[in-house]
Amino acid sequence: MSNSSALSDAYAKKRPESASWYKRARAVLAGGVGHDLRHFKPVPLYIERGVGGRKWDVDGNEYIDFLLGNGALLLGHAPAEILAAIHDATDRGTHFGNDHRLQIEWAELVQKLVPSAERVRFVNSGTEATQLAIRLARAFTGRTKILRFEGHFHGWHDDVIHGFQPPFDADGSLGVPMQVRDHQVAIPAGDLGLVEEVLSRESDIAAAIIEPSGASWGRVPLAPEFLRGLREVALRHQVLLIFDEVVTGFRFSPGGAQQLYGVLPDLSCFAKVLAGGMPGGAVVGRTAVMALFDITGNAHHDRHQRVTHQGTFNAAPLSAAAGIAVLKQVAGGKVIERANAMAERLRDAWGKVLQRHNIAGYVYGLCSTFHVYFETDAARARAASSHQDLQTTDAGRLKGMPPELIDQYQRLLRHHGVDVMSSTGGVLSAAHTERDIDEATTAFERTVLSLLEDRSILSLSSPAGTVE
Repeated sequence: MSNSSALSDAYAKKRPESASWYKRARAVLAGGVGHDLRHFKPVPLYIERGVGGRKWDVDGNEYIDFLLGNGALLLGHAPAEILAAIHDATDRGTHFGNDHRLQIEWAELVQKLVPSAERVRFVNSGTEATQLAIRLARAFTGRTKILRFEGHFHGWHDDVIHGFQPPFDADGSLGVPMQVRDHQVAIPAGDLGLVEEVLSRESDIAAAIIEPSGASWGRVPLAPEFLRGLREVALRHQVLLIFDEVVTGFRFSPGGAQQLYGVLPDLSCFAKVLAGGMPGGAVVGRTAVMALFDITGNAHHDRHQRVTHQGTFNAAPLSAAAGIAVLKQVAGGKVIERANAMAERLRDAWGKVLQRHNIAGYVYGLCSTFHVYFETDAARARAASSHQDLQTTDAGRLKGMPPELIDQYQRLLRHHGVDVMSSTGGVLSAAHTERDIDEATTAFERTVLSLLEDRSILSLSSPAGTVE
């Protein structure tokens, strides 16, 4: 039996209750799961509860959690402040279909923290936020096309589903009309000269949308200088700049990546941390752009000259209550500092594991995130005498590690009690402890040693002095 088959069998054996739930799920859920990234062989995780930096599945298996609600749980699982806020709101009713005071308090906190948030409009998710921001940009400029960057993820709606996973020129999903491609221009990030060339050539570009962390919450790093240059080029061409801060918002700093880097976008999209673990998102931006939502009482204007936006659960009371609670914690900065410190400890410890075993790869990330890159090109691995020699900002390489490597890596980590967010990386919370990091490092070392047993999956770097 192969190592992969043996691991799969051992993994399944520890999850009989999960297997039962998966059988039931396949009979009722389209695709068998509720999110593409939750699909997993031989069986998905079915989580029963979470506390702090850990969670437990229905079979009682314990995990150090670096998925954290897809990055939403900056305070960790079940923080007392958020639970109390939700319970208090629930006592007054779960949903009204009307505005309420919590919505205003939530918006005021966002406005106070985010430098570009002159006005706030709530939605229900990050995907809704980017969709609405693009609509606003088109309405404000009277233009149609969107400039976007290869590998950057902005949700699953038609305008952005292409171009975030390699090969970047392939369709992102069935069911998207061919003409959608006519509405976007996709280029590699990092080259301001190329941006200038495109904006000079394309007169119908309404906005440039970007993850300020770099593609997929920093998996493909991006220099802050590029963001500053992009701001200048966009202004010169009267193109709106949209920051997708769905992950970076309230995680990279109290005011997000835009505060950290000192770059002011025209519009920004938020979700995840914003709502404290509940469903929720927002578009924020300049008053002049956000005024497109205004209802004036003039029938012609209100029907034909504004941006239409509804949403049954926009700023729902429970989400607003959780959002207020988390943003009050974020405002002081200490929870961000704590999560950042834990992430730095993890990156250092996991990087030393790779160095200790001479594995061709490196660990990197910003603030409270981490990513692991494994070099699977034998020639590059042989030529590398240090982990620095392997470092790259090539989106195709960083987002193109073999799927079988990613699957086995995640399976081994889970088998050893660690869950990550996507690909090889994850996020940290203020609730994680040094013990969590130490135990996760042991699991990581066991994982990479198991992967190393199959030299077709992982490679070794050349020791210093032996580069050919």
